[in-house]
Amino acid sequence: MNRRILGLDPGTGIFGFGAIEVSGKNTFSMLTGGVVSSPANTPLPDRLLDIYDSLTEIVKEVSPTEISIEKLFFAQNVTTAIAVSHARGVAMLVARQHNLPISEYTPLQIKQTLTGYGRADKKQMQEMVRRSLNLPSPPKPDDAADALAAAITHALMTRI
Repeated sequence: MNRRILGLDPGTGIFGFGAIEVSGKNTFSMLTGGVVSSPANTPLPDRLLDIYDSLTEIVKEVSPTEISIEKLFFAQNVTTAIAVSHARGVAMLVARQHNLPISEYTPLQIKQTLTGYGRADKKQMQEMVRRSLNLPSPPKPDDAADALAAAITHALMTRI
Protein backbone atom coordinates (compact mmCIF):
# COMPACT_ATOMS: atom_id res chain seq x y z
CA MET A 1 0.00 0.00 0.00
CA ASN A 2 1.28 3.46 -0.86
CA ARG A 3 1.72 6.03 1.87
CA ARG A 4 0.33 9.54 1.62
CA ILE A 5 2.09 12.10 3.74
CA LEU A 6 0.71 15.58 4.35
CA GLY A 7 3.51 17.98 5.23
CA LEU A 8 2.70 21.17 7.09
CA ASP A 9 4.66 24.42 7.52
CA PRO A 10 2.70 26.29 10.21
CA GLY A 11 2.11 30.00 10.19
CA THR A 12 -0.82 32.25 10.94
CA GLY A 13 -0.67 34.62 7.96
CA ILE A 14 0.60 31.93 5.60
CA PHE A 15 0.28 28.23 6.44
CA GLY A 16 1.99 25.93 3.95
CA PHE A 17 0.79 22.45 3.04
CA GLY A 18 2.04 19.81 0.66
CA ALA A 19 1.08 16.19 0.13
CA ILE A 20 3.16 13.44 -1.41
CA GLU A 21 2.58 9.82 -2.27
CA VAL A 22 5.34 7.35 -1.47
CA SER A 23 5.68 4.29 -3.71
CA GLY A 24 8.30 1.81 -2.60
CA LYS A 25 11.19 3.15 -0.55
CA ASN A 26 12.37 6.10 -2.60
CA THR A 27 9.74 7.09 -5.15
CA PHE A 28 7.85 10.26 -4.24
CA SER A 29 5.24 12.12 -6.22
CA MET A 30 3.51 15.39 -5.39
CA LEU A 31 -0.25 15.21 -4.90
CA THR A 32 -0.91 18.84 -3.98
CA GLY A 33 0.68 21.87 -2.41
CA GLY A 34 -0.27 25.38 -1.52
CA VAL A 35 -0.98 27.77 1.30
CA VAL A 36 -3.79 28.86 3.53
CA SER A 37 -3.46 32.63 3.81
CA SER A 38 -5.29 35.49 5.42
CA PRO A 39 -4.91 39.28 5.31
CA ALA A 40 -2.59 40.85 7.88
CA ASN A 41 -5.39 42.56 9.79
CA THR A 42 -7.41 39.35 10.32
CA PRO A 43 -7.91 38.61 14.04
CA LEU A 44 -6.06 35.52 15.26
CA PRO A 45 -9.22 33.55 16.18
CA ASP A 46 -10.52 34.04 12.62
CA ARG A 47 -7.19 32.96 11.14
CA LEU A 48 -7.18 29.83 13.29
CA LEU A 49 -10.71 28.96 12.24
CA ASP A 50 -9.74 29.39 8.58
CA ILE A 51 -6.70 27.14 9.10
CA TYR A 52 -8.89 24.55 10.83
CA ASP A 53 -11.53 24.56 8.10
CA SER A 54 -8.96 24.53 5.28
CA LEU A 55 -6.86 21.72 6.78
CA THR A 56 -9.98 19.66 7.44
CA GLU A 57 -10.94 20.00 3.77
CA ILE A 58 -7.38 19.20 2.61
CA VAL A 59 -7.31 16.04 4.77
CA LYS A 60 -10.64 14.94 3.29
CA GLU A 61 -9.42 15.56 -0.28
CA VAL A 62 -5.92 14.05 0.08
CA SER A 63 -6.71 11.16 2.47
CA PRO A 64 -3.21 11.16 4.00
CA THR A 65 -2.01 8.20 6.03
CA GLU A 66 0.21 10.41 8.20
CA ILE A 67 1.13 14.00 8.97
CA SER A 68 4.59 15.59 9.09
CA ILE A 69 4.75 19.00 10.72
CA GLU A 70 7.64 21.40 11.05
CA LYS A 71 8.53 22.14 14.67
CA LEU A 72 8.59 25.72 15.76
CA PHE A 73 12.02 27.25 15.44
CA PHE A 74 12.89 29.70 18.19
CA ALA A 75 11.77 33.10 17.03
CA GLN A 76 13.01 36.42 18.35
CA ASN A 77 9.48 37.78 18.22
CA VAL A 78 7.67 36.04 21.07
CA THR A 79 4.25 37.23 19.87
CA THR A 80 4.84 35.61 16.48
CA ALA A 81 6.07 32.40 18.10
CA ILE A 82 2.95 32.17 20.25
CA ALA A 83 0.65 32.76 17.27
CA VAL A 84 2.48 30.10 15.22
CA SER A 85 2.17 27.71 18.18
CA HIS A 86 -1.60 28.22 18.05
CA ALA A 87 -1.57 27.35 14.33
CA ARG A 88 0.48 24.20 15.06
CA GLY A 89 -2.06 23.23 17.70
CA VAL A 90 -4.91 23.60 15.21
CA ALA A 91 -3.03 21.39 12.74
CA MET A 92 -2.46 18.74 15.40
CA LEU A 93 -6.12 18.86 16.36
CA VAL A 94 -7.19 18.24 12.75
CA ALA A 95 -4.73 15.33 12.50
CA ARG A 96 -5.98 13.73 15.71
CA GLN A 97 -9.62 14.19 14.71
CA HIS A 98 -8.83 12.10 11.64
CA ASN A 99 -6.78 9.55 13.62
CA LEU A 100 -3.62 10.42 11.72
CA PRO A 101 -0.20 9.85 13.28
CA ILE A 102 1.83 13.05 13.68
CA SER A 103 5.60 13.32 13.30
CA GLU A 104 7.52 16.52 13.97
CA TYR A 105 10.84 17.68 12.55
CA THR A 106 12.94 20.75 13.25
CA PRO A 107 14.04 22.98 10.39
CA LEU A 108 17.59 21.69 11.00
CA GLN A 109 16.47 18.05 10.64
CA ILE A 110 14.60 18.85 7.42
CA LYS A 111 17.57 20.70 5.90
CA GLN A 112 20.03 17.96 6.89
CA THR A 113 17.79 15.21 5.54
CA LEU A 114 17.19 16.85 2.17
CA THR A 115 20.54 18.51 1.52
CA GLY A 116 22.99 16.96 3.98
CA TYR A 117 23.66 20.46 5.32
CA GLY A 118 21.79 21.97 8.29
CA ARG A 119 22.28 25.55 7.12
CA ALA A 120 21.02 25.09 3.56
CA ASP A 121 19.34 28.17 2.12
CA LYS A 122 15.85 28.40 0.62
CA LYS A 123 17.12 27.98 -2.93
CA GLN A 124 19.01 24.77 -2.08
CA MET A 125 15.96 23.39 -0.27
CA GLN A 126 13.61 24.21 -3.13
CA GLU A 127 15.96 22.53 -5.61
CA MET A 128 16.10 19.35 -3.50
CA VAL A 129 12.30 19.32 -3.20
CA ARG A 130 12.09 19.74 -7.00
CA ARG A 131 14.52 16.88 -7.59
CA SER A 132 12.94 14.59 -4.98
CA LEU A 133 9.53 15.01 -6.58
CA ASN A 134 10.83 15.06 -10.18
CA LEU A 135 9.18 18.42 -10.86
CA PRO A 136 10.03 20.71 -13.80
CA SER A 137 10.51 23.68 -11.44
CA PRO A 138 10.58 24.26 -7.68
CA PRO A 139 7.14 24.40 -6.07
CA LYS A 140 5.78 27.83 -5.21
CA PRO A 141 5.20 29.59 -2.91
CA ASP A 142 8.08 28.99 -0.47
CA ASP A 143 5.74 27.87 2.31
CA ALA A 144 4.32 25.09 0.12
CA ALA A 145 7.87 23.97 -0.75
CA ASP A 146 8.73 23.94 2.97
CA ALA A 147 5.68 21.79 3.70
CA LEU A 148 6.63 19.37 0.91
CA ALA A 149 10.15 19.24 2.40
CA ALA A 150 8.63 18.21 5.74
CA ALA A 151 6.68 15.44 4.00
CA ILE A 152 9.76 14.20 2.11
CA THR A 153 11.80 14.27 5.34
CA HIS A 154 9.23 12.07 7.03
CA ALA A 155 9.23 9.65 4.12
CA LEU A 156 13.01 9.38 4.23
CA MET A 157 13.22 9.12 8.02
CA THR A 158 10.62 6.34 8.18
CA ARG A 159 11.56 4.20 5.19
CA ILE A 160 10.18 0.72 5.58
